[in-house]
Amino acid sequence: MSESEIRAAFARAAPHGVRGALAAENGGERGDHDLNPGLSLPSTLRDAAVLVPIVTRDDPTLLLTLRNSSLAAHAGQISFPGGRIEASDDDAVAAALRESREEIGLDPAAVEPIGRLDRYVTRTGYAVTPIVALVHPPFDLVLDPGEVEDAFEVPLSWILEPSNRQLHGADYQGVTRHFYVYPYGERRIWGATAGMLANLVEVLTA
Repeated sequence: MSESEIRAAFARAAPHGVRGALAAENGGERGDHDLNPGLSLPSTLRDAAVLVPIVTRDDPTLLLTLRNSSLAAHAGQISFPGGRIEASDDDAVAAALRESREEIGLDPAAVEPIGRLDRYVTRTGYAVTPIVALVHPPFDLVLDPGEVEDAFEVPLSWILEPSNRQLHGADYQGVTRHFYVYPYGERRIWGATAGMLANLVEVLTA
């Protein structure tokens, strides 16, 4: 998929990235409840934002991070750069850009936001706004070792291949929870990040 095709897809998308039946049924939101009907979500949600960085190489890629294995939450998981929206942030875009700079040293000057995906609600109490952006090389990354162990790129074409998305289940407190997994080599992209990737695929292939 080319840069122009990516731009066109987001030009066609709804203002807040709402695509597909699941989002429509849930009032324009996605979340851990998509694949787990009846899942109880917290009544109080904390607003967060992540950057979904599409690197504009000849074969575009997605930039992902491996979280530090010693973190209290989501340790060792693969994620997009991001975090809570702070009072000092003007909006979700500002929060995603700030967090990306803090976590991986990504210069906002290299980042061009082009849209957003559906808000994603997690069972841990976060309402995450995914900001999709084009990242224009060249750029340098400086990882915050307290937050991020590694940053790596995955070809967007690989994410768009339907056979690369798997549906898994695991027992949690006596209940089977279902979630998407993208097994990329030795990497295992799952959980909220995989759910957002599924939404991205919907937008790009609509």
